Amino acid sequence: MASKKVQKIRDKRKARVRAKISGSTERPRLSVFRSSKHIYVQAVADNEGKTIAHSSTISDDVKSKITDVKKVEAAKEVGRSISRKLRDMGIQEVVFDRGSYLYHGRVKALADGAREEGLKF
Repeated sequence: MASKKVQKIRDKRKARVRAKISGSTERPRLSVFRSSKHIYVQAVADNEGKTIAHSSTISDDVKSKITDVKKVEAAKEVGRSISRKLRDMGIQEVVFDRGSYLYHGRVKALADGAREEGLKF
């Protein structure tokens, strides 16, 4: 678990990021959560307070494709998966919410995977 100092830094960073962005039904917020083993992403319409779509490394459609791959490659596949789901719903643009995580590694790979499938942000 992160130390109190690290957690305080993460909380400040998350608040700073969230103060600047907000999602809508037409352009939802793509929120990322990263654990030590998995990565989760959800498209949130903040004006309605609802999750429109979600994907993660434990989702059935992604899990079958990521056997024996590195976590960065798995994150890229999660990005592709959420992009396909949103494209099927007719959503082309989102607002990317990295949360308290730096735009590096798995978070960046997820964003790159979503962009590869045509999602704009």
